[in-house]
Amino acid sequence: MIKIIQDAPQRREEIFSAVMKTPDVSAAVSEIITKVRKEGDKALVELTERFDKAKLSSLRVSGAEIEEAMGQVSVEFLQILQKAAENIREYHLRQRREGFEIRRENGVIVGQKVLPIERVGIYVPGGTAAYPSTVLMDSIPAVVAGCPRVVMTTPPNAEGKVSPVILAAAKVAGVTEIYKLGGAQAVAALAYGTESVPKVDKIVGPGNAFVAEAKRQVFGVVSIDMIAGPSEILVLADDTNRPMDVAADLLSQAEHDKMASAVLVTDSEDFAKAVAGELERQIPMLARKEIARASIDNNGKIIVVKSLDEGVEIANGIAPEHLEICVDNPFPYLEKIRNAGSVFLGKYCPEAIGDYYAGTNHTLPTSGTARFSSALSVDDFIKKTQYVYYEKDSLKEVAREVEYFAMQEGLTAHAKSAVIRFEEEK
Repeated sequence: MIKIIQDAPQRREEIFSAVMKTPDVSAAVSEIITKVRKEGDKALVELTERFDKAKLSSLRVSGAEIEEAMGQVSVEFLQILQKAAENIREYHLRQRREGFEIRRENGVIVGQKVLPIERVGIYVPGGTAAYPSTVLMDSIPAVVAGCPRVVMTTPPNAEGKVSPVILAAAKVAGVTEIYKLGGAQAVAALAYGTESVPKVDKIVGPGNAFVAEAKRQVFGVVSIDMIAGPSEILVLADDTNRPMDVAADLLSQAEHDKMASAVLVTDSEDFAKAVAGELERQIPMLARKEIARASIDNNGKIIVVKSLDEGVEIANGIAPEHLEICVDNPFPYLEKIRNAGSVFLGKYCPEAIGDYYAGTNHTLPTSGTARFSSALSVDDFIKKTQYVYYEKDSLKEVAREVEYFAMQEGLTAHAKSAVIRFEEEK
C-alpha cells in the first residue's frame, strides 16, 4: 500500500527518501572490467554465456540479422517507429549549434568550433524488457550531431539473438554497427576496445546498477552522459483529475523496476485516498504487477500539501526525473519549476508520450541530479574547440600586461613567453 504523508514541510527527510540508492556492486564491476581489459573478446564471450546464457560465435550483429528483424516486425510498428523518429529528429535538430568568431579591430581573432565526437557508444538495456524507444532517443541525437561512428551494444537472449524491435529501431535511427553485449562487460568493451569492439570516446544510455557502476568506473577513460538511477515520476495534481488517470501515470514508472519511485503531490486529502485506492485496483491487472507492487509499497508516496504552490517547492526539492503537472492551466506552474528532467503539462499529457512519441528525450537525470544536469541532447555528442589568433602588433600592445599577470602567479616562463618576441636575439 502506498504511503500517504501529511505535514510535508515537517517531514522532509521522509519525502526526499523517495529517491532510492542503488546497491553497491563496485567490486563485482571492477572485476568484470579488469577481465575484459585483459582478455578482450574471450572475456566477452565467457561473460555473455555466464550472465545472458548465450553462446556467441560472433559478437557483432550481421546485416542479414538486421534485415531479418525488419521482416519480423509488423508494418504498423515500423510506421510508428518512423513517426516517432521524425518527431525526435525534428526536436533535436533545433538543438544543433554553430561555432562563432570574434574579430577585433587590433587584428585579434578569437572563436569556437563545434565538432561532433568521433566515436560514441550507445548502451541499450535488455534484461527484463526490450526498449526500442531507448534506441531512438540515444541514437538520433548522435546522428543529428554528425558523429561519424555510432556503435550500439545490447544484450542478446539465450539463443544469441537481439530482439527484432531493437534492431528495427536501430535501422530506423541510422545505426547499423551493433554488438550483442550487455552489462558491465559491454561498457568495459566500449571504453577500452577489444579485438572486435571498437574503443569509443563517449558512452551514453541507461542500464541497471551494474551498467551505472561500470560507467562510473570508466569515466575519465571515456566520457559518459550521466549515472542513471532507478526511474522516477512525481505527479502534481489537484482534485479535478480522475484518480484512475493519475494512478495509471504513477504505475507507468513503478512497473520499470522494484526500485522505481512514484510520488503524487496533491492539495486534496480525499483525492490522495482515491488515488491510493485506484492503485490497489490497477496493480493486479498489470503484466509486471510484482515489480509495480514492490515499487509502490517500498518507494511510493502520496504527499498532501496545503497548496499546489507548496507542492511546486516539494517538486523542486526532489528534482524528479519526470514531473507531471496535472491541472487545467499548467503553464503558470511551469514558470516556477527549477529542477526537473522533463515536464509534462496538463491532464492529457502522460509521461509515456515523452517516452515514445513527442520528440523530447527520455534519457533523463535521476536521483536529484536534475538540480544540475539535463536530458540527453545533441550537446552530449559534440565538443567545442576554441582558437585564438594575434598579430605581431596585437601581441606587442598587451605583452607587458600578460607578463605582469603571469608574475602575480609566480610563473616566470609564462611571463617571458609574452615579451621575448620583442627582445633582440643574443
